[in-house]
Amino acid sequence: MTETVLLVEHLSRSFGDIHAVKDVNLNVQPGQIYGLVGPDGAGKTTALRLICGAFKPDQGSVKICGFSLLDKAEQARERIGYLSQQFSLYEDLTVLENIRFLAEVRGMAHDEWLPRSRENLAFVGLDVFKNRLAGQLSGGMKQKLGLACALVNRPRLLLLDEPTTGVDPVTRQDFWQLVIRLAGELGMAVLVCTPYMDEASRCSRVGFIRKGKIIQEGTPSQLRQLLTGRILELKGDPVPLLLEMARRDTDVQDAQRFGEQIHLRVAEGRARTVKRRLDREIRSSGGTVRSLQEIPPLLEDVFIELAGTPQEARDE
Repeated sequence: MTETVLLVEHLSRSFGDIHAVKDVNLNVQPGQIYGLVGPDGAGKTTALRLICGAFKPDQGSVKICGFSLLDKAEQARERIGYLSQQFSLYEDLTVLENIRFLAEVRGMAHDEWLPRSRENLAFVGLDVFKNRLAGQLSGGMKQKLGLACALVNRPRLLLLDEPTTGVDPVTRQDFWQLVIRLAGELGMAVLVCTPYMDEASRCSRVGFIRKGKIIQEGTPSQLRQLLTGRILELKGDPVPLLLEMARRDTDVQDAQRFGEQIHLRVAEGRARTVKRRLDREIRSSGGTVRSLQEIPPLLEDVFIELAGTPQEARDE
């Protein structure tokens, strides 16, 4: 039987009247990448801080490789690597000095951390920059240094809190290739918070968190199936007119612009009716419809559906 790396049961934490995390359950196996997604303020970062032991829960439990954070915190933390959203290393130390500092804080001997650091720097592509000050690195290189530091203890569980926010698309791609290799080649379990749906689509499983509670979970394909038959793609001119008329339709629950296209989320079983009616009304208003057809849902569509209405998002 495969050993569970991360087991979270009924995890809850409040700050005064704010219920940041409510009854969260997670199970992450070796080699899995679990994506935690949700709107800002949904509880993603708080959940990660509870899992790494930075916060204590009001209720529930966290086990890392069978070790409870409450009863065997030291053994549990030894198996965790953590990369925060903000760069939190020392900019006046070199790349190698940063890794050395973190390794020695963990009690690692010189003959243990040095070869491992060289290995990690080569893995993330920073070996030629080992003597450069961390403050002189680009944003993407800083995140790679953070990853190398998170791997110094050879963790079984890697926690990533929006690791690619603010970096360019090429760097995001490179970073994710490293994460995929860690899971696939080394069997590491990864829990990542991300606001990017293209990143969520790379995960083995995705949990959508809202108001501190996971309201939907599954593989990316399972989540997309939630909206099968309910997404229409509208192309035509002028786009502002098309968008306005789509949002007026009583069977259109949401309309979002994707470049020069518009994605419509319609009520269940109403796609055919919306197509006929909207096509007729747009043309009668002087607009042009080049195409209006049903398409497979994107994770972005599911995210918008699960995030609720704009008013609900503001209330949260």
